[in-house]
Amino acid sequence: MTTATKPSPTGQVELVIGGMTCASCANRIEKKLNKLDGVTATVNYATEKARVDYTGDIAPEELISVVEEAGYTAALPRPPASAETAESAEPDPTAALRTRLLVSLVLTVPVIAMAMVPALQFTNWQWLSLTLAAPVVIWGALPFHRAAWTNLRHGAATMDTLVSIGTLAAFGWSLYALFWGTAGTPGMTHPFEFTIARMDGTGSIYLEAAAGVTTFILAGRFFEARSKRRAGAALRALLELGAKEVSVLRDGREERIPVDALTVGDRFVVRPGEKIATDGVVVEGSSAVDASMLTGESVPVEVGVDDAVVGATVNVGGRIVVRASRIGSDTQLAQMAKLVEDAQTGKAQAQRLADRISGIFVPIVIALAVATLGFWLGTGGSIAAAFTAAVAVLIIACPCALGLATPTALMVGTGRGAQLGVLIKGPEVLESTRRVDTVVLDKTGTVTTGKMTLLDVVVADGESADQVLALAGALEDSSEHPIAQAIAKGARDRVGEPASVEGFANMAGLGVQGVVDGRAVVVGRTRLLEDWSLHLDAELERAMRAAEAEGKTAVAVGWDGAARGVLVVADAVKPTSAEAVSQLRALGLTPIMLTGDNEAAARTIAAQVGIDEVIAEVLPQDKVAVVERLQAEGKVVAMVGDGVNDAAALAQADLGLAMGTGTDVAIEASDLTLVRGDLRAAVDAIRLARRTLGTIKGNLFWAFAYNVAAIPLAMAGLLNPMLAGAAMAFSSVFVVSNSLRLRRFRSTAQ
Repeated sequence: MTTATKPSPTGQVELVIGGMTCASCANRIEKKLNKLDGVTATVNYATEKARVDYTGDIAPEELISVVEEAGYTAALPRPPASAETAESAEPDPTAALRTRLLVSLVLTVPVIAMAMVPALQFTNWQWLSLTLAAPVVIWGALPFHRAAWTNLRHGAATMDTLVSIGTLAAFGWSLYALFWGTAGTPGMTHPFEFTIARMDGTGSIYLEAAAGVTTFILAGRFFEARSKRRAGAALRALLELGAKEVSVLRDGREERIPVDALTVGDRFVVRPGEKIATDGVVVEGSSAVDASMLTGESVPVEVGVDDAVVGATVNVGGRIVVRASRIGSDTQLAQMAKLVEDAQTGKAQAQRLADRISGIFVPIVIALAVATLGFWLGTGGSIAAAFTAAVAVLIIACPCALGLATPTALMVGTGRGAQLGVLIKGPEVLESTRRVDTVVLDKTGTVTTGKMTLLDVVVADGESADQVLALAGALEDSSEHPIAQAIAKGARDRVGEPASVEGFANMAGLGVQGVVDGRAVVVGRTRLLEDWSLHLDAELERAMRAAEAEGKTAVAVGWDGAARGVLVVADAVKPTSAEAVSQLRALGLTPIMLTGDNEAAARTIAAQVGIDEVIAEVLPQDKVAVVERLQAEGKVVAMVGDGVNDAAALAQADLGLAMGTGTDVAIEASDLTLVRGDLRAAVDAIRLARRTLGTIKGNLFWAFAYNVAAIPLAMAGLLNPMLAGAAMAFSSVFVVSNSLRLRRFRSTAQ
């Protein structure tokens, strides 16, 4: 007899992680969690969350314990609150850093001034310097010391390690020189000279280097933190899309209640212009629903009794009654929010360039300092001289410009980008731009205008196009349907203000009819005209079939016993899209169109702008899957979109670019925002991001170069405080000047 094996329980839990200072921290936590049997964890530094999939009996407390043993904090996320509550309850993440920076700056300025200007070196000035510098090095640099300690416990080195070692070495040596050396004697001065000569280190203090490095790097961290993306904003924006209140039918009368109080089976009323409160089925009435949020398709969907509708889509037609079928976390809107969150949590963050360099540089510097100490002691030098040289190596190796290298380039780059209509959200997005080789473009609202536009008027023999358009436009002006409004606008632009209409009637799902200038005019589907015995001739039939084959919407017009013309309406291509696609190719990118719209419309638009590969009729989760498939094939993917249905794919892509004319959800989920509705801004964004990344790399090189050049002087015991201060100042000035060159960046559209 065989016994059935009881399957191990499986599940997923999310943890909020605290104490991470860089991407390597996220990697360490991930490795620790993945060592547990049956656990697969993904830790994201940017969102400060860990997503853990597990099989077997594993309690969340066990996972939290593993994270805490690694030196970090972990907790289960708090239950979701309303968007308003979440916004008001969330503390400003930069407030504590701003306070630390401002206090350090106020204390550091006089320390640097006294060290660099001999005229300010009054009797016992060095003790005032110590009083001012001590809080900066101990309290101001505390985040760096904590991170360095965590790194040390894990045998790793980052930029924080370098900063902590350098500032503590400078401060510690200054304390030694003041209390046990000759630097504390009244009347001690730092002469303003750059003489390279061997000196007794017990007469020198490096407090300005310790305080200056701390303040410079705090400033860099503050600017970086201010520009860092708040991942939760995308989810809040998604939740904001839903309706807040709903009119429920109770005992034959309407009652306004909060959406949260809605239950499955409730019948609720949706009037024209209102959002549908939740997923459901139409039980009364008919209308057109703008479902572009879900499908990306610009043409509204006609719905009637027994048709399904989705929450947060907009009713643009008549009054309908809907029976709720799904509420809360089961709705498609909630599923889309989950898609966005999963994509953001799973998105790997590139380790900061400065941390990668520091991981190599720090061990080398420590080895050089130890070697210097050993050399001096081994060659008969005094202990004081040996320690002076060894500590000098640590002091000079800590470049304050390292902390400015990324933030200054980012500040200037983002400032220039803002002038050109490009918003860069954080330094972590720049790494991706260099490697991007594929750009996925949404169609509606990105390549096209996203609005229905009258494109063509085809008339029967002997008819006037202006008359057909004038009569149809006057009739359609009385309808709120988006296709009708597109025809009315086209008519107004071409033939002027519409004539008055009598006996207007809206035939649900078919078209409209009425009397204009004494003529009984019918505008709508072929079926409606046939009901009035108005038959299209062969030429009009061909025009209608050709339009529909290209995914466009064709509307027939007739009066006085005959069909007079066909109006072609579609989502028009933006004038600059073809040029933008050509420029993207010039940057070495392969463009792919990805849309929820129908295949025919997508192919037509793609052909107009020069895109060869088209993936059409996809839902939001399918868009994410397409991006994941491309990434699995080894491609580095940029995604450009504007709608709610693009948000999860934007978050999943290596580089997400949102059109600023689109929804808040898409903007929040992206890495770069294109303020203009012009696709050429995507070209500018990628060019500017690549240029900014190049500037950051140049800054990092020179931030190290000035200081590395002085290391041999330190090893030889020839370093004096003025040289240390000069290296710090020159490297900082160079980094800022190099970053300012980004202001000369020019747009392709100029």
